[in-house]
Amino acid sequence: MAAVKVIGGGLAGCEAAYALAKRGIDVELYEMKPEKFSPAHKSAGLAELVCSNSLKAERTASAAGLLKQEMRRLGSLCLECADECRVPAGGALAVDRDEFSALITAKIEANPKIKIIRSEVTEIPSDGVCIVAAGPLASDALSKSISLLCGCALSFFDAAAPIVTAESIDMDEAFTQSRYDRGGEDDYINCPLDKAQYEAFYSELVNAQSAELHEFDRKKDVYEGCMPIEALASRGLDAIRYGPLKPVGLCNPKTGHRPWAALQLRKENKQGTLYNLVGFQTNLKFGEQKRVFSMFPALRNAEFVRYGVMHRNTFINSPKLLKPSFAMRENPDLFFAGQITGVEGYMESAGSGILAGINAARHIFGEPELVLPVTTMLGALSAHVSTTRENDDFQPMGAAFGLLPPLEEKIRDKRERYEALSQRSLAILEKEIKKL
Repeated sequence: MAAVKVIGGGLAGCEAAYALAKRGIDVELYEMKPEKFSPAHKSAGLAELVCSNSLKAERTASAAGLLKQEMRRLGSLCLECADECRVPAGGALAVDRDEFSALITAKIEANPKIKIIRSEVTEIPSDGVCIVAAGPLASDALSKSISLLCGCALSFFDAAAPIVTAESIDMDEAFTQSRYDRGGEDDYINCPLDKAQYEAFYSELVNAQSAELHEFDRKKDVYEGCMPIEALASRGLDAIRYGPLKPVGLCNPKTGHRPWAALQLRKENKQGTLYNLVGFQTNLKFGEQKRVFSMFPALRNAEFVRYGVMHRNTFINSPKLLKPSFAMRENPDLFFAGQITGVEGYMESAGSGILAGINAARHIFGEPELVLPVTTMLGALSAHVSTTRENDDFQPMGAAFGLLPPLEEKIRDKRERYEALSQRSLAILEKEIKKL
């Protein structure tokens, strides 16, 4: 049996290689460092953390905590190593990043089933089972090969608007309507502002603090439709009122008049549990987004499950290309894992690597795919990257309770509700694991 090729030695690639090796399969793990470095990477070690050293919350009553609990049950190498090199971080799991990378590198190097090949891969192999876990900063040559293979251009820049939970929108301050009543009545939720509210919002927006960008994150030519809301606002007081906040075609039934300005929210998923702020891609700091965007009366208590981002982020159009197993729809020998699939975050990437590795092994052994139910966090993330959308507007997403189907019983207390969601997910996952 030929060795499985895993391209990329980040968190996803290491988890995929480890999952395969645990199942008795030989692996060739390709990592271009130290032969070649991306603009963000500095160390030759595997699983290098290039941003924060935090792996987010540990409590199970959080989406990040639930994700980690699911990954532990599936034998995560990253979490095994994280436990050994954690640093104090309150309720979060944070690590000594150098020790974390060194420990994972040592464990991979010591595994007799894994051979590390320090060389850049410039083309996707045409034969054998392969997992592409190249990350959001894949080299230009490999990105070109992936693009040709997928039959479409990759998204090289992630300009995404914030996402809020439906239940946190104050519908006493909002109304549902499509512009000029075109489309379904509840296609959009509109968050109106009167003139005084608009001018106060505008003042805070243009004076809010932006996040610093790495040089490789800077996009020299930004499409008009992808321009940060704060940059568009800097053109003048009414610029965004003629742009994303235009009120034309709308009538607030509470007043009987067209609002002075209105932000539209559009469903992010079929369940209608998540909504994105249309046209509000932004480079503001996360705290500033929460402060300024909550100035809309309808969003005063909004729960943000994802803040707006603008950065280099190579990812494929996964819903058109991948199955929930992370295998290509048209090529069962080829899998993708990590941020290149459209999952966002350290643990989300690592979790997708585990599933890709398990499913690649099951494919080799002629066993059915492991597709986790959407009531689990890993299953929900798998569905996010493999479910087609009517508006074809696919954006990366991290773990969020809004991705899960709601509970049958209504629990008003948010912490209790999240804990119940977590316990449901873990109970379902345990049943799935017993089937393996």
